[in-house]
This record gives sequence, structure tokens and C-alpha cells, in this order.
Amino acid sequence: MNKATKQISKLFAAMAMAGVASYSVAADTIKIGLAGPVTGAVAQYGEMQFIGAKMAIEQINKAGGVNGAMLEGVVYDDACDPKQAVAVANKIVNDEVKFVVGHLCSSSTQPASDIYEDEGILMVTAASTSPDITARGYELVFRTIGLDSLQGPTAGNFIADHVKPKAVAVIHDKQQYGEGIATAVKQTLESKGTKVVMFEGINAGDKDFSAMIAKLKQAGVDFIYYGGYHPELGLLLRQSAEKGLSAKFMGPEGVGNKEISAIAGPASEGLLVTLPKSFDQDPRNQALVEAFKAKNEDSSGPFVFPAYAAVQVIAEGITKAGDTDTAKVAAALRANSFDTPTGNLAFDEKGDLKDFSFVVYEWHQDGTKTEAK
Repeated sequence: MNKATKQISKLFAAMAMAGVASYSVAADTIKIGLAGPVTGAVAQYGEMQFIGAKMAIEQINKAGGVNGAMLEGVVYDDACDPKQAVAVANKIVNDEVKFVVGHLCSSSTQPASDIYEDEGILMVTAASTSPDITARGYELVFRTIGLDSLQGPTAGNFIADHVKPKAVAVIHDKQQYGEGIATAVKQTLESKGTKVVMFEGINAGDKDFSAMIAKLKQAGVDFIYYGGYHPELGLLLRQSAEKGLSAKFMGPEGVGNKEISAIAGPASEGLLVTLPKSFDQDPRNQALVEAFKAKNEDSSGPFVFPAYAAVQVIAEGITKAGDTDTAKVAAALRANSFDTPTGNLAFDEKGDLKDFSFVVYEWHQDGTKTEAK
């Protein structure tokens, strides 16, 4: 080792110790962008995604990395805002990141994925469920969660077959995810002969639902399905209880967050929620659950394990392709199956999972859930 090389080595070591080591000095590092909400109303879901992805990166690196290279996650905050997601996607392009786990909200994922496809960046979302995202025939877009076209019928069939309400209201937050899942539920209910007396939107960020509750009471509604996220539904639950509306509520995985219990309190008891399977309860995943516990992290969130799986399939796709060329990795993802903590995953031509199931749970005011019967 010559003098100049020794000086550079010392410089890199000093940078690493100072916590300022950068990707530009690490040729043997594969960067993965972790894109989702660090801030904003649904940052709790972003945290689920981030802890799952970071755990996968850590464990893959401990096992020797990918083809001799280490993975490194770079977090980007899109605040679940479509405009900010576009800015994030452009930054990921500029940062020369070739792989992304994210985004979280469908309304952010869709415009970001347009940029990724154009720029040759492979994206795997662990949370976005809108069918529109993979309906465009893109080569580099994948997901490790199911579609609203599956989740909606799961909810609608359960409502019609098990709850059997007299008059249903379907409400949504007018966003791509919320309105999309609500529409799928409405269509399923109507196909089963269940009466939907209201289909209306509220605005994300609304705080006062007095007018909506009065309308629901006037319509004699005894069951309400809400498409959207937990901040609005939590307030709607609480205010409905305060105003004497005794209808039962249901929502998608976007409301399955312990924060809904903090917002709604006792009114969250008995809420029905469609969620991915409780992967943290699978005996095969107990060592992984313990690894999360050792970091004081909660692995029970719906997006934790799908995010872990998203990193894993990227890593194994690179290994099978023998290359970090994203087109080759995408081809490897479609040509193989992957044994992950969420099951054996195989992708169809659109980049969707060939097999995924949602489960109906009953939510409890202490933030726990049990499978609904």
C-alpha cells in the first residue's frame, strides 16, 4: 500500500467514525431508496415500512450482503403527498439510486413510479394497493402487498355474508387509495344485493364530521365502510359515538394503526379492518420478531413484513440476475419465486403478487386485534 493509498484509507476511516461516510466513496455498496412519509398525518405507516426495510438490509448485510456488496438504505420523506413524492423521485434519480422500496400511499406511488420507469429505477412498494399502479404495463414496478381489487371484495363479502346490515353507507377521502377501495367495496356489496344508501366523500384533513353524522343518522344507516386513513376515521368514530350514531364501522389496512385507538378511544372497539395476515404471529417468524423486539420496534404493523420482503426480493433478484442492471433484476423477479417471511412470493407480468390474501380483523380499543368470525 503506497503513501497516498494509506492517506485515503485513513480519510475514509475517519469519515466513517464521524458518521459522514457517503455512498460516493463506497463502490461496493448498493443503495436502496426507502421512500415514504417520515412526516405528515400517516407517518406511523412510514415508520412501519422503514423498520421492516432496515431490518432486512441489516440482516442481509450480516449474512454477507449481495454478491459481495453491502446494502445501504437511504430514507426519503414524501409526506404521503403526490407533489413531494415527485420531488423525492427526482432526487432519487439525481442521487443515482437504482432500487426503491416505496412509496407508501398510492397517490404518491403512482406519479413517482412514472419517473422511476422512465429513468430505469426498479421500485417495489410494500404498501400501495391501488390496481392503477401496475395496470400500465411497466417493467420496473412491483409490489409485495395485495390489491384493492382483492381487499375490497374481501371486505364487501364479509359485510354481506356475516354482518348482514340493512343500510350501508360507503364513505371515502376522495384520494386514489381511499376512493378506489371504497368503490370496490360498494360494487361488491351491490353485487351481493346489499343496499348501499350513501356513497360520499369527505376531505382528508377534515376535523368536524357533524354534518356527515347527521346525514348518516337521517338515512338510517347501520353500517359504515370508510375508505381512507386512520386520522379521519378515528375522529369520525369518536364523534359518531358522542352523537349517538350506533352504526358499526369498517375500514381497510390504512386505518389499522394503534393511533386510531388513541384518537377514537372506546369508540374504536369492534371496528372491522381488512389487513394482511399477522405475519408476526407466524411461528416461522419468531426469530425475526425477537430481532425487532431487541431494537424496541413493533413488528405487528401491516407494512413491516411486506417491506422486509420488498428488500429481500430486490436482493435475491440482484443475486439471481448476477447484476445490478434493473432490467435484468426485473426479469429475474418475474422468472423466480422467493421464500420470504410473508410467504413464497411470485410475481405476474404486471409486477403484482400471484397470491396474496387479506384477513378481516376486529379491532380493540387497546390497539390489539383478533380475527373476525
